[in-house]
Amino acid sequence: MKLKNLPKIERPREKLITRGPQNLKDEELLAILLRTGRKGKNVLELAKQILRKYSKKRFLKMNYEDLVKIKGIDSAKACTILAAQELVKRALEVGEETLPTIKSIKDVIAQTSYLRDKTREHLAALYLNARNELVFKKHIFVGTLDANIAHPREIFEHALVNHASSVILVHNHPSGDPEPSKADLEITKRIVEAGKIMGIDVLDHVIITKNKVFSFKEKKLI
Repeated sequence: MKLKNLPKIERPREKLITRGPQNLKDEELLAILLRTGRKGKNVLELAKQILRKYSKKRFLKMNYEDLVKIKGIDSAKACTILAAQELVKRALEVGEETLPTIKSIKDVIAQTSYLRDKTREHLAALYLNARNELVFKKHIFVGTLDANIAHPREIFEHALVNHASSVILVHNHPSGDPEPSKADLEITKRIVEAGKIMGIDVLDHVIITKNKVFSFKEKKLI
């Protein structure tokens, strides 16, 4: 039976509007995301078939490649499903249990506190996904911050490899003075501009000493 032949009140979208999403069955909710069925099956039948074959828990963990392998789910449908999943995860603040979330300066320091006691300058980078979860951490170089060493290429190549959407730079000042030098300001500006071109946000540049912290973001320098 074609979906349009069902009574209006029984069609998933109309049912959602009149009764609310909480009153829809799993296959009706999935049917709304899928929008259309495939040859020989209307969208509701397709949704039922998918949920019979794959448990909800398994289905919700599928990636793009897994989804497009299912007969009746093309690229557009897979993208819609993945986008809906991601919105729910972000609303519930659900992430990978093994990935720490970086939401504050304290979280940044927790990942880089080892730099406090270094007697030479070190530059590290924290690479985050769109949920601000730490996906990779890299020690970039040791030595005085210099434009020839702290090249954007060295920083962003790791972001690309690890599919990071943003990066936080952290370096130490062994002198104990957290105020950025002229070179710190110039290099940060250069890296931020490179990030904009590449579509990767530089969220902050944090300078730490044994007892103090300086945040470019907090000082509105980024």
